Amino acid sequence: MDPIVDLVALVIAAFAGGVLGAALGALPAFSFMGLAIMAGEAVRIAAINLGDVELPGYTFEIAFGAFFGPHITFAAGAAATAYAAKRGYMGAGFGGNWALHKGKNILIAFGGKHLDVLLLGGAFGILGFAVFYVSDLLALPWDPIAFGVVVSALAHRLVLRYPVVGEVRARHLLDVSPFERGDTRETDGEGGKPADRLDVEPWLPWFYKWGNVAVISLAFGALAGLTFYWTGSMFLAFGFSAGTLIFLTLGFTEDFRIPQVPVPVTHHVTLPASTAVAAYGGFNDAPQISAVQGEVLLLEAVLIGALFGLIGGLLGELVQRVLFMHGDTHWDPPATSIVLTTLLIAVLHLIGLFPSAGFVPVPT
Repeated sequence: MDPIVDLVALVIAAFAGGVLGAALGALPAFSFMGLAIMAGEAVRIAAINLGDVELPGYTFEIAFGAFFGPHITFAAGAAATAYAAKRGYMGAGFGGNWALHKGKNILIAFGGKHLDVLLLGGAFGILGFAVFYVSDLLALPWDPIAFGVVVSALAHRLVLRYPVVGEVRARHLLDVSPFERGDTRETDGEGGKPADRLDVEPWLPWFYKWGNVAVISLAFGALAGLTFYWTGSMFLAFGFSAGTLIFLTLGFTEDFRIPQVPVPVTHHVTLPASTAVAAYGGFNDAPQISAVQGEVLLLEAVLIGALFGLIGGLLGELVQRVLFMHGDTHWDPPATSIVLTTLLIAVLHLIGLFPSAGFVPVPT
């Protein structure tokens, strides 16, 4: 195969994936990715343990590829929402008792209503793929997919002339008390009519207190470590977490008040948790289950998973307070947290504490 021709094909596919992200919506596309990962990893785990060296590529080429890869479809969907808000294609925002800026509404599926939104999505699909490709090619020591989501968020804020952090209408960056008091300000709504907007807009208004985040993160991290121990997959628990967001997507009411099913977001918890257990065991890819259980104790898997889940969850909350709740568009806290936790795993490998870095690229 000609690598140049293949690269051109991947760029075209990335544009198509970006169009999909704009048409379907960032969060709906990401939620469906979770289902694709669960299916792909089930096939891959079975193939590995049956001794099949020709592993199907459902997880990496489809779920993490141009069809549902977050660096392409999710990032493009978030950029499309930011653009549509700028163009006046959207209403006042989420509405109700926690009205966020309309540019943060990553639930919106634009379908085929606005050609410019679809083309913008396609362009950001290519950008996300390009960032991923370069990061992976250079073996930069973090998750290249999450890195693509983060760079894309920065790019859409800069290109569309949104502030990178936003106006801080609180005592300091981490202060959520204006939200807890219900402080609002008047802003433009649909048709230019006045609408109220919260002074501080938490990413998950039902899930932001440090103690609650810590407990959920410890629990889901422990379960992710357990999942790797029993399956040898670093991505299956991540797929579980992403799949649960379908309930969140479908649970919102028409005016986008707090959803009927306010599930926590945990994929930035489960991915570093299972990856850290793999790195501790010295695995770079999905091994046979017998190999995992020969290198890692069940208690070690649960405890290491819980620790790295906690780190991932708390970093996600820190990021949302700095880069999401004061801004006007969706800057993804989980993706940023994953970049930081996978960097930590790579560093622990490079200094000799972990025998491998799991799936995380490291310079040679």
